[in-house]
Amino acid sequence: MADTREKALQYAAGNRPQFLKQLKELISIPTISTDPEHVPDLKRGAEWIADKLRQIGLENVATMPTDGPDVVYGESMEAGPDAPTMLVYGHYDVQPADPLEMWESEPFEATQRGDNLYARGASDMKGQVMASIFAIEAVKGNGGLPVNVKFMIEGEEEVGSGNLEVFTREQKELLACDFALNPDAGMIAPDLPTITYALRGLAYFEINLTGPNHDLHSGQYGGAVRNPANELARLIAGMHDEKRRVTLPGFYDSVRALDKAERAELSRLPMDEEFYLKQTGAPVLWGEEGYTPVERTSGRPTLDVNGLFSGYTGEGSKTVLPAKAMAKVSMRLVPDQTPEEVHEQLVQYMEENAHPGVTWEVEMLSKGPASISARDSAESKALSAALETVWGVRPLYKREGGTIPIVAYMQNVLGAESLLTGFSLPDDAIHSPNEKVHLPTLYKGIDALIHFICNLAG
Repeated sequence: MADTREKALQYAAGNRPQFLKQLKELISIPTISTDPEHVPDLKRGAEWIADKLRQIGLENVATMPTDGPDVVYGESMEAGPDAPTMLVYGHYDVQPADPLEMWESEPFEATQRGDNLYARGASDMKGQVMASIFAIEAVKGNGGLPVNVKFMIEGEEEVGSGNLEVFTREQKELLACDFALNPDAGMIAPDLPTITYALRGLAYFEINLTGPNHDLHSGQYGGAVRNPANELARLIAGMHDEKRRVTLPGFYDSVRALDKAERAELSRLPMDEEFYLKQTGAPVLWGEEGYTPVERTSGRPTLDVNGLFSGYTGEGSKTVLPAKAMAKVSMRLVPDQTPEEVHEQLVQYMEENAHPGVTWEVEMLSKGPASISARDSAESKALSAALETVWGVRPLYKREGGTIPIVAYMQNVLGAESLLTGFSLPDDAIHSPNEKVHLPTLYKGIDALIHFICNLAG
C-alpha cells in the first residue's frame, strides 16, 4: 500500500488546479434547499456530483428521488467481499446567501483572495464533499482502494434532512456498511486537526400568537387589549431563569450529564472565553451557570430565538397595536433528549404561561436527533494517525454544537458508527456573508484522507 499512498499523494499535489476548478464549478450552482425557486438548481447540483462520481470510476451511480431533493449514490466494491465497506456522507445543499449587500464578492462566483476561496458553500460543505471525492479519486486511480466505498450525498441537510431517515430505512440494504466517514465537521485552528465524536440534536419551532382580529390604533386601544408582541416578548423572556437555564417543564430530565473525565478532556481544547469573544465579536459571554463556554456550546442543551416578527417594521413610525406576533425558536439537544419530548415541553410551557388574551399555536418545522460515537475504534485510530501524519500533532477530540441528523440515523438504522472530521475553520463564516474555505487547509485535508484510506488497509 506504500506505493499507492505515495502515488496518490503525488496525484493530489499535481491536480490541485483541476481540483480547484471543479470545486468552483459546483459552487456556481445555487443549491439553496430552503427556497422552492431553487429546486431546479438542486437537481443540477445532484447531477453534477453524480457525473463526477462516474468520472472517477464509481459504479451504480444514480440520483435517487425522495420527497425532497435527490440523494446522490455511487459505489466502488473493487476491494471485495472480505474488505470493510465505508459509506461517505455529505450534502450538496447550502444556506441562502442573504443579506446579499454584506458580500464582498458574488456568493455563487467563487473568488480567491489570498489563501481563501470565498463563496456560499465553499466550506459548508461543498469543499468537504469534494475533498472526499478527490481523495478517493487519487487512491482509486493509483493502485486501487483497500476498502469498498459507497457515497450518499443529500440535498436537504440545511433544512433538517427531513426525508433522509425514510430514505435510509428504505435503502438499508443498499447503504449497508461497516462505518461511515462524515467530513461535515471542522478544525479548531489551522494547526489543530480535530475529530468530532458527539453532535447536538435540533428541534426548530415557529410560535404564533394572535390577539385582536385586526391591527388596532395603539392610542385608541392600547392598555385595553392584550398586545401579542408584548405577550410574546414576555413568554420568551420567561424561557430562561436567572441562572440562564431553560425553564420548559422537564427540559433537563433526559439530559445526559457530562462526567468528570469528559469535562477534563474538553478542558484541553484551546477554546477559552477569549476564543469565543474573538470569534463572535460579542462584548461579553452568556450562558448556563456552572459550565464553561465549550461545555455550553457542545455538551449542554440550549434554547434560542432565531427570528421575531410583529407589527410595523418599516421606516418612520406607525402607532399600531399588532394583531399577530411570531417567533422562530430553536433548541439544541444533547444525547437522550428527543425533539418530540421538547415539543411537548414547549407546548406545556405555553399552556401554563400564555395569557388568555391571546391564542397561540406551536409548529415544529424541523428536527434532528443528537448522537455520540466511540472514540477508540480501529477506524478512528486510522483517522487519528492520518491527521497526525499530515499536521504533525495528535488530533483533538471534541463535541460539536451543531446538528447532523444522518449520524444518528446511521447508528439507529444501519448500525454504523460515524467518523466526523473536516477541514473548515472557525472563521469560515459558514451560514454568513463572505463564507470562505482556507485552501492550504483543504489541500492538507485531501492528503489526510488519502492517508486515512491507505491506513485502512492495515
